Amino acid sequence: MLTVRVIPCLDVKDGRVVKGVQFANLADQGEPARLARRYEREGADEIVILDVSATEDGRLARAETIGRVRDEISIPLTVGGGVRTVEDAGALLGAGADRVAVNTAAVERPSLLSKISTRFGAQCAVLALDAAGTSATGCPSGFEVLTHSGRTRTGLDAAQWGRRAVELGAGEILLTSFDRDGTRSGYDLGLISTIRGAADVPIVASGGGANPGHMCAAVGAGADAVLAASIFHQGEWSIGRLKDRLQQLGVAVRR
Repeated sequence: MLTVRVIPCLDVKDGRVVKGVQFANLADQGEPARLARRYEREGADEIVILDVSATEDGRLARAETIGRVRDEISIPLTVGGGVRTVEDAGALLGAGADRVAVNTAAVERPSLLSKISTRFGAQCAVLALDAAGTSATGCPSGFEVLTHSGRTRTGLDAAQWGRRAVELGAGEILLTSFDRDGTRSGYDLGLISTIRGAADVPIVASGGGANPGHMCAAVGAGADAVLAASIFHQGEWSIGRLKDRLQQLGVAVRR
């Protein structure tokens, strides 16, 4: 039986972990390397770092932050933020990332996914797919792709884009519901099932998860991994205790 990964997310701005609601009103949560070390000790399967201001600032995620985190952990590390070229992806991998997540630049230049996948392997090419519910024409799935940290609605259908990204070489999808981000109202199960029907690669569900019940529902909708942030940062759940509860709910987790 395949096990479900539990992944803490470190949204980073100016070298500090932050968390907000729908990508706004960011509040300081601590130092990235310290939190990453704590989460690995608690049983995290992976860590995701997203430099939330990198694209806006026109720069790449900070190598020094990645390096400090890598020095503290041995589990897989996915990094996103400001990747615009295959050379950018290589720089993040060289700094200590195992996988590179790309959103805005992949939408603007889809061939970037192919280039990353060809050079480094599909396992290194992660599509960061931020989506929101919409009634916009051209989005038959009911979900629209967002870029630039949620500020830009693209008119691109999320299911169609997810399918195409996999064809281009994406080996995983980090799927974030803009509508649910930071709300603690549960993952968007409709979004997860929609992308599951369109893409045959692992899906990491993100946005709205606040308890094991939410995570169990996400897995039922098609997620292969569940990502959360504030419930870990603020000590509401340790990863070990959360995994215990998931196992009680019938979800196979890594121990």
